[in-house]
Amino acid sequence: MITSAATIRLDRPRARMRDNHVPRRFLSPAGARVILGGEVTPDGLVQSIVPSAQTLFGPRGVCLDKNGPMFVCDSGHHRLLIWSRCPSSDQAPADILIGQSDFSREGRNAKRDIGPDTLNFPTGVAAADGILAVADAWNHRILIWNRYPSASNQPADVVLGQADFVSGLANRGRAVSRSDTLNWCYGVAIFQGRLIVCDTGNRRVLIWNGIPTANGTPADLVLGQRDFVTRDDNAGGDVCATSMRWPHGIACHDGALAISDAGNNRVMVWRHFPTVSGTPCDFVLGQDDFAGVDHNRSSYDPSSSAMSMPYGLVIWDGQLVVCDTANSRLLGFHLQDLAMDAPATGLAAQNGFADKGDNRWRAASRDSLCWPYAASAVGRTLAIADTGNNRILIWDKTP
Repeated sequence: MITSAATIRLDRPRARMRDNHVPRRFLSPAGARVILGGEVTPDGLVQSIVPSAQTLFGPRGVCLDKNGPMFVCDSGHHRLLIWSRCPSSDQAPADILIGQSDFSREGRNAKRDIGPDTLNFPTGVAAADGILAVADAWNHRILIWNRYPSASNQPADVVLGQADFVSGLANRGRAVSRSDTLNWCYGVAIFQGRLIVCDTGNRRVLIWNGIPTANGTPADLVLGQRDFVTRDDNAGGDVCATSMRWPHGIACHDGALAISDAGNNRVMVWRHFPTVSGTPCDFVLGQDDFAGVDHNRSSYDPSSSAMSMPYGLVIWDGQLVVCDTANSRLLGFHLQDLAMDAPATGLAAQNGFADKGDNRWRAASRDSLCWPYAASAVGRTLAIADTGNNRILIWDKTP
């Protein structure tokens, strides 16, 4: 999880800006400094997604660590790839592999029984202080390594959502959820010793006040539902400041918490980190009130204040960066100006706030996106899981 020297002033509303205001470009106009996977070959064809140490298939998770490693959930290949240092050149091969017998293999749970070193569509990854957590979404579990893996297929130390490493049913096969079960857990974050999980299929966010050390440890708090056993869309009622439909991304800074509620086309923000289950958020981005749910606010075109299925979030360079996934763009919101319905001031991958389209309706380029699902940042560097283009982009801040 990334911190910033900026201070979030979440209690001061800002004046609304016109949707046609000129966006601030917060990424280098030259495009990504490094591209992993997804490249076009010299004959003009797209690179094969046959698994190797250099190829990716629909990667949905990426995490940069301040001490050097980079972790990527190569979701379509059902594996986790680890680079010992953040790559500095295009198509640099990964160093360590989790989830398959070798870099040339693929398949859910390595085409064998579930275990502490298998994966089934991993989507989220978090790393901090040597601890690694992976959202193993279709095994309905979180895997935790107490120390970063130093060799391929090093087994995880702890599993959450299941009682053991050989189980993989949603909510442990029950019709209702509990504080120790998961269902399509897509997002994970580590922040100030807490573990935060977007338990997407149960329409909730679970919080552990400490990093669990025992299998199946129950969560301490739940957001998005009134209790641990409810799992309905928007808590079974109308959308509001408490409810969620498809939580996915997590960002934390200076005690504030932001969750991307993709199913309601908004980002929920708590000014202070919740300490009580069911705490309502303080405001949202992407909608003009707590009742709004429509993508792009029922308009075909987006704007600086509208979103369509936002997934990834990260704090970077004094702003909240949002992967506005279905609009194939990144939005930047100044931390000091966050408030209800605040418009974005920063933009990447599109020409203007009213523009959308995968790769700007063209072939992929170094500065375009197609359904970005996740973001991570360290210092001046921002990494994006450019899922629809089967690649990771490593981008630098605009000078």
